[in-house]
Amino acid sequence: MTDRFDLLATALPELRVLVRKPLGDRRGTLERMLCAEELEALLAGRRIVQINRTFTAARGTVRGLHFQHPPHAELKFVSCLRGEVFDVAADLRRGSPTFLRWHGEILSGGNHRTLVIPEGFAHGFQALEDGCEMLYFHTAAYEAGAEGGVNVRDPRLAIAWPLPVCNLSERDAAHPPLAEDFAGVAP
Repeated sequence: MTDRFDLLATALPELRVLVRKPLGDRRGTLERMLCAEELEALLAGRRIVQINRTFTAARGTVRGLHFQHPPHAELKFVSCLRGEVFDVAADLRRGSPTFLRWHGEILSGGNHRTLVIPEGFAHGFQALEDGCEMLYFHTAAYEAGAEGGVNVRDPRLAIAWPLPVCNLSERDAAHPPLAEDFAGVAP
């Protein structure tokens, strides 16, 4: 793709893995996390408007599955800066050929991978180590009234979490499973 990034496809169209290529010498490394010019095709006219950081203290903790309804839907770039997580994106897009399929990717402080999650996907992760730090770049600001969530144990998604799910927030634990007649998130 560029000399600073490689872009890998996943089994879910539009869900991509961005591999950052750090430069280094005996002093350490410099790693470009995002470059609007180099990633212009991915951004497709969108701009980053919010950056969030999370810290997850305990191994096994699951955060998610979250998304925002249109018109506040967002493209997200999700990276792990410290530790290791199992990062998941589930396709909730109405009419998508991969509707209700999910993809999991190991993100870590050392593997230089970013999951690029398009609008209409729910996102969550499980900490595989204590002390995981994540960095998110968003193309839409958080809007409480547009927030959506799916239960991490939803049988229709059947996500194969690598560890027993634990330490859910009250909000995440209260997300209902998808209704049988759930037709997806509008584009």
